[in-house]
Amino acid sequence: MSKAGQSMLRGLRQALEHHQGKKTGSVEHKFSAADIARIRKSVGLSQEEFSEEFEIALATLRKWEQGKRVPRGPANVLLRVIKFSPKAVLKALQHV
Repeated sequence: MSKAGQSMLRGLRQALEHHQGKKTGSVEHKFSAADIARIRKSVGLSQEEFSEEFEIALATLRKWEQGKRVPRGPANVLLRVIKFSPKAVLKALQHV
């Protein structure tokens, strides 16, 4: 597995442990509705395309971008990784 893939898995495990109340030393980052829309637009995808490419329910993505819901746990980690390395996430998803 690539370093990017290992990093994503480590982040997802930490997010799950954090959600379960375990001390992981990780810091929870929260995205605003504007942040999520900005991440999506920086990848150059419509809501429908982003939803499909990153396997996020379209209704969920829309609620995040409208500020009606906030991504938590693994979804929050996924958005952070997409923000910093969208190509790595897309590449990892192509191997699924």
